[in-house]
Amino acid sequence: MEDRIITYGGQAVIEGVLMRGQKAFAIAMRNPDGEIVVHEEKLANVYRSRITKIPFLRGIILLWDALGLGMRALTISANTQTGEDEKLEGPALYLTITVSLLIGVGLFFLLPVGLGSLAEHYLGWNVWWNNLLEGLVRLLLLIVYIWAIGFMPDIKRLFAYHGAEHKTINAFEAGAVLTPESVANFPLEHPRCGTAFMLTLVLVSILVFTALGPLPLFWRLASRVLFIPVLAGIAVEYIRWTANHLDSKIVRWMIKPNLAMQSLTTREPDLSMLEVAIQSFQTMRQAEEEFVT
Repeated sequence: MEDRIITYGGQAVIEGVLMRGQKAFAIAMRNPDGEIVVHEEKLANVYRSRITKIPFLRGIILLWDALGLGMRALTISANTQTGEDEKLEGPALYLTITVSLLIGVGLFFLLPVGLGSLAEHYLGWNVWWNNLLEGLVRLLLLIVYIWAIGFMPDIKRLFAYHGAEHKTINAFEAGAVLTPESVANFPLEHPRCGTAFMLTLVLVSILVFTALGPLPLFWRLASRVLFIPVLAGIAVEYIRWTANHLDSKIVRWMIKPNLAMQSLTTREPDLSMLEVAIQSFQTMRQAEEEFVT
């Protein structure tokens, strides 16, 4: 079980699924003609470096996985849909990534600080209550944001491919045959989902930032950015630990919020989507065997 936790993960992309191993990743996508197009690459050496064995520090790898590799996969899938004439690459790609990161950090980490500071100034709340309010606002923003974008048709399809990714990995870990009809019977939720990681990170941030206590506004803002890798490290270890102890009733109770949150980020996929997810997974597995470390 432990090797699978380290080795296999994935995410939905535009009209497709990325599957990541320890040595390689693969992306299977349906192009505008309805054909499955596959892209595979060898992963950077950092995925096999010592840092992946060091508790808490390995959270940086997952953070990079969600930001760097995830954005690259989304770009590849977007370019597959638009064709050669409208490719997003070079300076335009890096600008898009930078703006997206700034918006994310600003919305989910800095904006709540501003709202907490307003409460401190105008309502006379002490800093401990302000920090707690900040964390609750951050949690509410995450939930409302995911819920709201889930009504967009394109995002609905993305969430359906997310469900296909989960079902495929669940089927593999159960030792089932990987056919669309078989994989369709497996759950949409998975304890190692990136959605679970995000929710855990936000919940941990409530505890950590509340415990920091009084800080000048500049350092309050700076700490929210600088502590992101620390929070990621803690969240990763929690996700790994719970995923390794699913036989415990207490652990299954503990992860209920993470599984419930996935109801916002997954949709039931159709058989054609499952076919894409299975193709991605099998291509990644084959590439894992071909690439030499």
